[in-house]
Parts: sequence; structure tokens; C-alpha cells
Amino acid sequence: MNANQRITKIKYWILDYCKSMPKKPDSLVIGISGGIDSSVTSTICALTGMKTIALSMPIRQIKSQDDLSKAHCKWLKEKYDCEIIAFAADVGQGQELDLVREKALATGASKVYIEDLREEFVKDFIFPMLRANAFYEHNYLLGTSISRPLIAKEQIRIANMEGADGVSHGSTGKGNDQVRFELAYHMLNPEIKIIAPWREWDLTSRTALIDYAVEHGISVPVTKDNPYSTDRNLFHISYEGGVLEDPWYEPHDDMFLLSVSPEAAPEKPTLIEITYEKGDPVAVNGEKMSPATLLERLNQLGGENGIGRIDIVENRFVGMKSRGVYETPGGTILHEAHRAIESITLDREVTFLRDSLIPSYAKMIYNGFWFSPERELAQKTVDQAQANVTGEIRLKLYKGNCIVVGRKAEKSLYNQNIASFEESHGYNQDDAEGFIKLNALRLKLYAETFDRH
Repeated sequence: MNANQRITKIKYWILDYCKSMPKKPDSLVIGISGGIDSSVTSTICALTGMKTIALSMPIRQIKSQDDLSKAHCKWLKEKYDCEIIAFAADVGQGQELDLVREKALATGASKVYIEDLREEFVKDFIFPMLRANAFYEHNYLLGTSISRPLIAKEQIRIANMEGADGVSHGSTGKGNDQVRFELAYHMLNPEIKIIAPWREWDLTSRTALIDYAVEHGISVPVTKDNPYSTDRNLFHISYEGGVLEDPWYEPHDDMFLLSVSPEAAPEKPTLIEITYEKGDPVAVNGEKMSPATLLERLNQLGGENGIGRIDIVENRFVGMKSRGVYETPGGTILHEAHRAIESITLDREVTFLRDSLIPSYAKMIYNGFWFSPERELAQKTVDQAQANVTGEIRLKLYKGNCIVVGRKAEKSLYNQNIASFEESHGYNQDDAEGFIKLNALRLKLYAETFDRH
């Protein structure tokens, strides 16, 4: 069928469906998300000739923690009667910063800095973390955690430049971010005064903060009924709070912003190739890109194929368990690809030693110790191991899966002549007998000594 025939078929299906009901309904409600499919559905409903009313509902989410920063700014002005210099870091949250300057000035700031940190974020923070294959508690790729040290670094730079007496952040007293920001502040400027509004004001919840904002004429895109928040950067999006605080609650699919569901992903797999140099990705499908551009491209490809969604209950550094839902499409691809290129370029014992560092390295980032001497020491070890991690990886992206289907490197430790089950060169199978006997020696002694045979 062509498009017109298909539309006509759907139109009459809607009419026939309504007529077939035992009791003719006074009205029908169709829930739609606002995309192209929604536009088509609305149009076809109108074509039926039935009265059609479109009702636009408010978006029930905080687009970013920055959306409430104007309330923090207002509170700081009232509490301390000081000059406020506002700062927002662009780490890839898209259009969310468009109105930041206007809002900050309207709520009492005398000056506003909006800094584009996207390339630095990927090159100097995300890539070093990926070289270490870091993940926290089995599957969290640390998307929120890794942005905090960069934001704190730039904030301290501006504070020093402006001669500020103190710095402030909007993190709650229950979360990890307060720890991450403040540990970085202490390391970068030990003399700076730190103001944490959530630990000082008498507002005990996000709902109370919403009331405060309304009272002071500050608009925030959130409702009390569903105040779950998102934190977005170039690496990932996190969702937490509100209905998500119930670990039994399954998130609605329309909540996700970066990816389609695996069920809705294309039936045909997408093949891609990623080129690595010294542990860092430099090209996708042969096209060299800057770090931020490369990650954006992989976010697109991964999102189209339903890759990178996780739903976890994690252990916060402050002592409680927390439920979080995350989207990390490009990061998931790069994590899998990096492990694959290491498999043919990294020595076995070096791999084992580096892998033993992953839990502690990931915990350093999660807990906010990016600028610590132990993280820097671990990073030097990781980076030294990456000197020969150069080559290409081919992956198949299919319905939420990232499958390695090919790997090659000019200097590869994989030797087909030795590894082949066919006649090989350079390997004497008889040598295995002595190797096995030597490794079995302690086992034989143990069995004989303790009568285990």
C-alpha cells in the first residue's frame, strides 16, 4: 500500500473499532509522546471526521539539576547578601543552557560564565576513564561521576580569577555529588569557603524547594507529583527520584531521551568500525573525529539500536542504596570496543594486573577522588599499559546488543600460526607435558599430605 491507502485503512479501522463497541463511547483518549508518530496519529484521528481535541500535558521532569540553580542563587543572595557570580558548564547537555544567563541575572547574579567544556570533558576525563575500563558495581559506567571533577575544576578557576571568597553547589545532603564537588574544591583550593545550601536551609525535600521557587516567582519545569530528575552530559543521562524511588516500578519508555527501546530497534544490525591509537578511539568507519564529535556519533548509532540502558540499585558513598536508571549508548560501545582491541594488543599478565585495578579505580571516581594522588598513580599505570593498544574493531549493533565481530592490529599479539589447530609453526605440543607436570606438583603434594586422593 502507498501512504494514502495506509492512512485510509487506519482511518476506517478507527471508525469501525468505535462502532463495534457494545456501548458507543462519548470520547476516547489516545496517549501520544509528541514525535512524528504522534503527529501522524493525531492527523488520522482528525481525518475520521470525529471531533478531535488535542491536550498538551506538562513535562514532568527536571531537565537538569541546573534548572533549580536559580532558586539556589536567590537563596544565596538572601542568606549572605553577597555578590553572586554564576557559572554553568556545558558538558553536552544540549539546549538546556540557552536561558541560563537570563535566569541567573534575574535571580541576583552580577555576572554569568557559561563555559563550553565538551572537548576537554571527553579528551581529559572520559577517555582516561575508558582506558582503565572503569565500571562501578558491575555495570555502571560512571557517567555522572566523571563530569563533577571537571565542573569543579572550572568553577575553582573562575573563583580564583574573580577573587571569590567561596564557592557553592546545588547538590543535596543525601547524594554523592556534594562529596565529589567538595573533595575537588579542597584539593584545588584548600582555602576556599564552601557553601552547600541543601545542608543549611530549612528546605528538606525537592517538593519544599519547588514551593520556595514558586513563592519567589521562579518557574521550574517540574511538578510535585513526579519530581524525578535527570542529569545529562555528553556521556550519559541519569534518571532518579520521584516514581523511580520505588525499585519495583518499571520506567515508561517515553522517559528515555537518547535511545529507543531494544524492542523498537531496527531488525537489521548496524555494522561499525572504530579505530584506536594508544588506547583512545580516533575514528568511526574510517572518519577521524575530535573526541566530543566521535562520542556524539556513537551516541547516535548506539541510541538508534537500543544500546546502553541500565536500571540498577547502587551503593552511594554516603551510605545508602539508591535506584538509578541510566542511558550510555556511546560509552557502552566504547567500553566493549576497548576491551576487544586490548584482547589482541595487551599482554596477558599486564591485562590481569590492570584489571585488578578496575574496582578501586572506579570507586575513586564514584566517590569523588579524581584529583587524588592514588587516582593519578593508577592512571599512570593504566596509560603505560596502553602504549601498544592500537588497531581496529568491528562491531555489530543489534537490539540493545553490542557484539564484537572483528579485530585487527598491525602489532598484534595474536599469532594465527601458533594458535591454529592446523599444523603450526613455533609451538611444540610435547612441551605441554612438562608444563602440566610442574603445575600439578603442588596439587600432588597437597593430595598426598592430606589424603585427598
